[in-house]
Amino acid sequence: MTVRPPSSFSPSRINDTRLGILEYEMMSERASALGHHGVKVETALAALRDGEAKGRQGVEHERLVDSAAEAVWAMFVHREICGLRNSRDVIQRYEIPNKVLARLGASPRHP
Repeated sequence: MTVRPPSSFSPSRINDTRLGILEYEMMSERASALGHHGVKVETALAALRDGEAKGRQGVEHERLVDSAAEAVWAMFVHREICGLRNSRDVIQRYEIPNKVLARLGASPRHP
């Protein structure tokens, strides 16, 4: 009895779809990095919401907003590199507040 790999893994199939091993690995890394950015955004937004719930104000609140804006901005840049240009769904999914969106790409004001 002989065992053959599935036809979807055959070399001719990879060449037909123009999806080589390198392209597959690059797509895998992009997806992994997007997931990593998503976790960072969730963590930063949770810290911001927690800080607001605890009544943090002033410089401490500003740092939380800056941190969330930096995480969101990094994810948006990575999404654009991957060809995902529409960010409306991400804004809704993560419930990103306007005060964070207003600071995207800006340098933090507080060191």
